[in-house]
Amino acid sequence: MLNKILLLLVLGLFAHANTILTNYRIHGIADIEKQMDKELANTAYWDEYLKNIDASFGYVEEYSSILTCDKEKSTLSLYKQNKDNKFTFVKQYNAFTGEKKGDKTKEGDLKTPLGVYKITKKISKLDSFYGPLAFVTSYPNVFDKYRGKEGHGIWIHGLPTEQERDEYTKGCIAINNSNIECLDRNIDIDSTVLIINSNEPKTEISKNTLSKLLAGLYKWRYSWLYNDIDTYLSFYSNDFVRTDGMKYERFVKYKTRIFNKGEKKKIIFSNINVISYPSSPNIFQITFKEYYSSTSFSFEGDKVLIVKIDENNNIKILTEK
Repeated sequence: MLNKILLLLVLGLFAHANTILTNYRIHGIADIEKQMDKELANTAYWDEYLKNIDASFGYVEEYSSILTCDKEKSTLSLYKQNKDNKFTFVKQYNAFTGEKKGDKTKEGDLKTPLGVYKITKKISKLDSFYGPLAFVTSYPNVFDKYRGKEGHGIWIHGLPTEQERDEYTKGCIAINNSNIECLDRNIDIDSTVLIINSNEPKTEISKNTLSKLLAGLYKWRYSWLYNDIDTYLSFYSNDFVRTDGMKYERFVKYKTRIFNKGEKKKIIFSNINVISYPSSPNIFQITFKEYYSSTSFSFEGDKVLIVKIDENNNIKILTEK
């Protein structure tokens, strides 16, 4: 209880302290929790919270290493979080990328995709053509699938140890073998994200935009938590398609049926990341760990939202997983 009161003071709710204590006396802790859930959906909270946050790559809680690929300059750059939680440049590697320019859309088009990707695993036993090791990316990701992009097997790998090779790839990112080994020593793949752009990634998001996105995320959560179906659905684009193929109209019916149960829920978000999507104006990838529990269902795992800021400055979810 003490921690909750302290949080209220930090949020600057001094004028409301008497009301909060009275509500707690009459209604119990649930009433205070609801008020604080509402405050998390307030841009004023996020404006203050973000003042000293490094927004070089958006809002990042989960990743300590960020790789950026500039396809035009054929470079792969590594940034790492220092003790002050600022992302600092560490090293740039010369890189080979796909033979063809542009964004990858289908298998065999010889293009390196544009997007935001996790490193899913490291492979050290592979054909000598790929050098001593390779990092497997999450292409195609949630947004790729939403847009109907196809293909697979996009890696960061080394150079042939026994063969000659061209100065391009079929879509992967290739760096020389001493550099891939250096990269291996410098990253933890579970806390690394890869951002691929057609040129130098301009990933910084204004803190005003970040506040709007984070407050929107928690307003969406608030409506979900307290069974406000109209507000909840207002966050979804008419073009929404869930990763399992469920389209907007069916999704509305499905969620309305669930909300009508009026179940009490517990929803916690952690490891939140908000990254501007390369070459896609006003599109953002939001990822987080979600804990969800209700009478009839529970879930704990990774959540992905692809959102846009529309012409009315509203946040709309295009797809989710």
